[in-house]
Amino acid sequence: MTIDLPVVWAAIIAFGVFLYVLLDGFDLGIGLLFPFFDREHDRQTMLNTVAPVWDGNETWMVLGGASLYAAFPVAYSVLLPATYLPIIGMVCGLIFRGVAFEIRAKARRSQRLWDVAFMMGSATAVFCQGLILGTLLQGVPVVDRKFAGGPFDWLSPFGLLAGLGLLVTYATLACGWLIMKTDGDLQRRVHVAMKPLVWLLLAFIVAVSGWTVLGQASVAARWFSLPNLFFFLPVPLLVVLCVAGILHALGKRYDRRPFVLTAAILFLGYTGLIISIFPNIIPPGLDIWAASSPPSSQKFTLVGAAIIIPIILCYSAMSYWVFRGKVRHDDPGYH
Repeated sequence: MTIDLPVVWAAIIAFGVFLYVLLDGFDLGIGLLFPFFDREHDRQTMLNTVAPVWDGNETWMVLGGASLYAAFPVAYSVLLPATYLPIIGMVCGLIFRGVAFEIRAKARRSQRLWDVAFMMGSATAVFCQGLILGTLLQGVPVVDRKFAGGPFDWLSPFGLLAGLGLLVTYATLACGWLIMKTDGDLQRRVHVAMKPLVWLLLAFIVAVSGWTVLGQASVAARWFSLPNLFFFLPVPLLVVLCVAGILHALGKRYDRRPFVLTAAILFLGYTGLIISIFPNIIPPGLDIWAASSPPSSQKFTLVGAAIIIPIILCYSAMSYWVFRGKVRHDDPGYH
C-alpha cells in the first residue's frame, strides 16, 4: 500500500492548527474580555483559569508552522511574503501579551499599564490572525511557485472582516471557558456578556461565508453543485443548531455546554474552510502535491512528528486534568 505523504502531512497540520485555534483561542479571548471586567479580583480570576495552560497551548502554533516549513516549503515561501506584516504584528502582540501576563501580578504601581499591554497584545494578535485567514481565503497569486502579489494585498475589506470575525469568535469562546471555570458574580456577568456575542458570531459567520462563496466561483461550485450540496448542507445546519443550543444553555445557566457548543461551531467553521479550499493549500491554485517537499524529507520528518505529537498531547491532557474544576481568586498555585 502506498501512503500519500502530502495528504498525511496536510492532515497533521490541519489537526495542529485546529488545536491551536481552539486552545489558544479562549485564552487570547480572555484578553479581549478584560476591558469589560475592571475589578482586579475578577481579572486575576480570569487569568488564573488559563495560567497553567496558556503557554503550552501555543506549542500547537509552533508545530503547525514547523510542519508547514518541513512538509510544504513552497506554501511556506508563498504565505510568508504575502502576510509578512500581519505575521510580524501577531508575533509582537503575542510577545506583549506574554510579558504582561507574567509581570502584571508583581507590578503594583504599573499594573494598569500592563493590563493595557495584555489587552492590546491579545487584540493585535487575534486581529492579525484574522487578516492572515482572510488573505488565505481570498486567494494568493502564485507564479512559478513564487508569491506574485503586492506587500499590502492582505489589507482588503474581506481581510478586515475576517479579523473582526476572529475577535468575536475568540471572545465568545473565552466566555464559554469562563462560565465553565468560574462561579458566583463573575460567572453571572459572563453569562450576560455571552448572549449578544453569540448573535454577533452568527452574523460574522454568515457574512464571511457569503462573501467567500460570492467572491470565488470555484468555492460556490464546490458547495452548491450536486450531490455536494447534500453532503455539505449539515455543516451550516449544525452551526444554527449549536447557536440555538448555546442560547438555551445560557438561559438554563449550564456550566459546560456553552463552551462545548462554541468549540463545535469553531470545528464546523474550520471544516467549512477545508471543504472550500482542499486540496489547495494556497488557494486558488497551489495544491498540496505541488507544494510538497521531496518524499524522503516528508518521511524523515514524519518519524519526528510521530514521536513529538503524542508527547505534546500527553502533557497537554495532563495539564488540563491536573487543573480541572472551578477556579477562584484565592486559590493557591497561580500567579
